[in-house]
Amino acid sequence: MNTGTLAGRCFLSVLDFSPDDLEHHLALAATLKRDRRLGREAATSAALQGTYVAILFEKPSLRTRSTFEIAIRELGGDFIDPSADVALGTRESLADVGRSLERWVEGAVVRTYDQARIVDLAMATSELRVINALSNDEHPCQALADCLTLQERWGTLRGRRVAFVGDGNNVATSFAQAATMLGVTVHVATPEGFALPAQVGADVERIARHGAELVQFTDPVAAVRGVDAVYTDVWTSMGREGEQAERNRLFAPFQVNEALLAHAGADVCFLHCLPAHRGEEVTDAVIDGPASVVFDQAENRLHTGKALLVMLFED
Repeated sequence: MNTGTLAGRCFLSVLDFSPDDLEHHLALAATLKRDRRLGREAATSAALQGTYVAILFEKPSLRTRSTFEIAIRELGGDFIDPSADVALGTRESLADVGRSLERWVEGAVVRTYDQARIVDLAMATSELRVINALSNDEHPCQALADCLTLQERWGTLRGRRVAFVGDGNNVATSFAQAATMLGVTVHVATPEGFALPAQVGADVERIARHGAELVQFTDPVAAVRGVDAVYTDVWTSMGREGEQAERNRLFAPFQVNEALLAHAGADVCFLHCLPAHRGEEVTDAVIDGPASVVFDQAENRLHTGKALLVMLFED
């Protein structure tokens, strides 16, 4: 039974944002980052006063869990953390979980496997604010931090080019959506059979602005040539561990190392959502090198998470 409408109260995908929403979010995140030093004197320190948010994580997490817990508290709210086997298990339907939760809490930050599970939970409720903290299909909160990091690096994103090298996974999907909406052309280089889903290309064609494009490659060198940034992620996402040996063999030519990075622009920066499998998708020389902004991305998960919460709860 679907009882809710998601518009304006849920962030399950980058596609839930209009371009204006995305630009407003990044500006707000930058302000919150600057004002964090003010502590309880910050203008948003009571934005979530009296508000409870449920943290529902079926997958392990360091950055996403930590930053959302800190963000909720720094905005004056609090959270509950029911165990995954209770909240996301098989004891009852997710619809019943959602309808119960919205009697006690105002929001839920959900990390699970199937995107449809998050949608089902959100649609079963009428008021619960739901945030996708990662699914197999999309990782929209990571894309927000990525774009803030690049905006800090470049000032403006319009006209830039970024190559995502590796698996056409959830991180690549959300980054392509957000970046092209902001005017960034995205190259995605994957082995045959691991490209982004066709629907992602169709969505990007609809939302891309300022001449941005999504271009898919099977040659990592061609994808990286002359770009302003190179992004990679683990080759084997959570839930696909049984494929790791075969994926390592297929993805070996897509490792981001100094030789590959040399084909990019002179002032290239390197991104990774972390955790990284050093020596697989990226070498130590790259992730620890001067081009790396991976820990800026990690820091910005906090500020973009806070901005997202403020936007969803601003009423």
